[in-house]
Amino acid sequence: MIVIKEAKTKKEMKQYVMFPFKLYKDNKYWVPPIIKDELNGFDRTKNPVFKHATVTYLLAYKNNEIVGRVAAIMNQTEINIQKIRKMRFGWFDVIDDIEVTKALLNEVYKIGKENKLDIVEGPVGFSNMDKVGVLTKGYDSLGTMITWYNHPYYVSHFEQLGYEVGKDFRETTIAIDNIDNTKYAKFAKILKRRYGFKSLEFTDSKDIMPYVEDMFKLFELSFAKLASFVPISDEQVQFFKKKYISFINPEYIKFVLDKEDNLISFSILMPYFAEAFQKANGKLFPFGFRHFLKAKKKNDTVISYLIGVHPDFQSKGVTAIVFDDFYQSVIANNIKTMIITPQLKNNDAVRKIWLDFKPEYHKERCTYVKNIK
Repeated sequence: MIVIKEAKTKKEMKQYVMFPFKLYKDNKYWVPPIIKDELNGFDRTKNPVFKHATVTYLLAYKNNEIVGRVAAIMNQTEINIQKIRKMRFGWFDVIDDIEVTKALLNEVYKIGKENKLDIVEGPVGFSNMDKVGVLTKGYDSLGTMITWYNHPYYVSHFEQLGYEVGKDFRETTIAIDNIDNTKYAKFAKILKRRYGFKSLEFTDSKDIMPYVEDMFKLFELSFAKLASFVPISDEQVQFFKKKYISFINPEYIKFVLDKEDNLISFSILMPYFAEAFQKANGKLFPFGFRHFLKAKKKNDTVISYLIGVHPDFQSKGVTAIVFDDFYQSVIANNIKTMIITPQLKNNDAVRKIWLDFKPEYHKERCTYVKNIK
């Protein structure tokens, strides 16, 4: 018999976070999260997203053993302001038993129906800054710190239960040796001379902080037209600033300003911490932190985390300046590979940005949707 219970206590939330450690034990492609960060992210008193979202953490038990988990999420900004009446679910992990999957998703569906929502979709997080999608291709490739990994049977479970593909995403890799920067360097000089555009680069993380709020405002402007976009509150910006900026090498954050010093483009690369996360196995202390410091200082792979261009400048080739600036940094740091994080397949504007670099599509993932009405 399968029993579904809400995780409420500290002990139950710890069990909720630890379940994937058991499910993916000895899987060399799964990247474990930092346990403390995961618990803080789920804590209603610590994560400001809960000023705009409600969540129910569910655990599935079979023979008194935890066999699955899911978070049932309602983003009130999405529902009440954007009028997208969607029941979200995320942090979904389950053994290969479709009855367990069915029991968990039925609870999510039930919550959505009780709240008169139209659809249920997942796996997605609380907002656009969280992980997204079920992996459908690339199971034999190491994950990243900002994507979920899952077993292949997840796809079969969703299909058998009548879920349909919602949004499709691709992940790509780019070999730095494939990049010919000649035209970007030339075009960058022309743009700077013609329009007065300026590159802004950093050598110390503290110098980035005054620009972070403007960066997130530009992020919203850049992606507001996408169907999947949900606005991010000022409190969430501060939360993500504290959580991520310290992980990023300052030389991997690039801004472009117009002649009035307004931010018109940004891009962030991040060292590839996957192996460091695996070695840490969920704990920064006493020894895990050393793996991250080593990966931050010496790494031949980077992740393209975020990129955005103000809509008024998207047709002016501003990304040439960003690419030229980045090329100098990755060459100086002996970077061999760049991983592009999940991008919507139908986001042609972003897809075209990378075409010249001969991207290799190595992973695919998607969300699954079911009608509630």
